Amino acid sequence: MTTMAKARPRTRIQTQKRGIILEAALDVFSTHGFRGATIDQIAEAASMSKPNLLYYFRRKEDIHTALIQRLLDTWLQPLRELDEIGDPLTELRGYIRRKLEMARDYPRESRLFANEILQGAPRIMELLETDLKSLVDEKAAVIRAWMKAGRIAKTDPYHLIFSIWATTQHYADFDVQVRAVLGPDRGGEGRFEDAARFLEQLYVEGLRPKG
Repeated sequence: MTTMAKARPRTRIQTQKRGIILEAALDVFSTHGFRGATIDQIAEAASMSKPNLLYYFRRKEDIHTALIQRLLDTWLQPLRELDEIGDPLTELRGYIRRKLEMARDYPRESRLFANEILQGAPRIMELLETDLKSLVDEKAAVIRAWMKAGRIAKTDPYHLIFSIWATTQHYADFDVQVRAVLGPDRGGEGRFEDAARFLEQLYVEGLRPKG
């Protein structure tokens, strides 16, 4: 009688090495995109030999997939936290804040995702059409219920979510442009707080029920 062997848990060293590779790959992919990145570049950035890297990941595609899956899980968490029981304007204000914090703290991840989308999302389309769509559908229904109850002004919930994505992610993907235009006096870390105040005013006041 034979039984399928269970996958052995990774050792601490294996987990550490995979982490080093993924961190190096994030730099390479976010700079060069998937097509421009090579295994040799990732190995060099990780300060390890190519054969050593290939022991942990067989292909460039496997590294990219691991990064994208980790990214989407992190990227979607602020939307998951949108609470239908909470005050709508407070919830949306918090969502905008969390998305801006991610633009500040995860610029490489943002560029990685943007590069994938600009190429037509060939490696993550299934995730976009399943996990992402299901979550957005769920939260759009929450927003629609707030509108129906008169708690926020009526608008298209999907385009509201899209516009929050666009305005917050701009501060990651176009950060060089933002800092250049703001100049040295306003282009420091305070630019994110300035952006948060502006976007809160734009969305919160725009969605506040009339009367």
